Amino acid sequence: MKSLSIIFATLITTAALISYAAEQTQDTEAEQKSAEQTNSEKAAESTKTKNDTNTQASDEKLNTLEYKEPELKKPIIDTTKPDDSKVLGNETPKPVEKPKNKVEKAAAVAEAEKAVTQAKEALTAKQQAKAKQSRESLAVVEQLVEAYNARNIEQFLRMYDEDVEFYIFPNELLFKGKEKLIARYGLMFKKLKCINSSPIKRIVHGDIVIDHELSETCSTDENVVDKRSELVSSYQIKDGKIIRVLFFR
Repeated sequence: MKSLSIIFATLITTAALISYAAEQTQDTEAEQKSAEQTNSEKAAESTKTKNDTNTQASDEKLNTLEYKEPELKKPIIDTTKPDDSKVLGNETPKPVEKPKNKVEKAAAVAEAEKAVTQAKEALTAKQQAKAKQSRESLAVVEQLVEAYNARNIEQFLRMYDEDVEFYIFPNELLFKGKEKLIARYGLMFKKLKCINSSPIKRIVHGDIVIDHELSETCSTDENVVDKRSELVSSYQIKDGKIIRVLFFR
């Protein structure tokens, strides 16, 4: 019995020693980990502080630098090298073959004179047609103004095409046709005591006549002008009739 007690005591003592040794080992490892973590945090903080110091120093250094505008270097042109660039129109024209004798020279001169004459005739014919058209358009507008000032509605209407169109610039249709034209101007001619329209400036080009006109009207006494205004109107004429009127506000 005494031997068993000794054995049990020995086992208990051994177990206690093993448990104590294990606890000591764990405490040592924990202290080492804590020390390593502290050292790592100190190293990181030291590195950050150093980087911040370097960045601040770099910024201060940049701020103290003065900006210098880059120098533009002029291109060096070699004047000794012939210009071989391809520029439109720098081709050397071929010389015109000269007549070999008097007969060929006379024929060349006659041919040139013929070409010039044909060009002049074509231009003249076109100009003459345009000039004739302008004269006809001008005559229509002059008759229109005469009938307008006389408040002659019959003569006034003869100057317009049946489907005449009246516009306000640029393309706002005011009305179309003679019926509305009569309703508009017939009433005005009866109401007013006097009307006088005179051109300040007139432009005539083919079938177009543009009038910058001064308009004066009398509403109560034919000898007293009580309204005066300036108007700009464009008339388009075809076959002796006004087909389109454009008023500029």
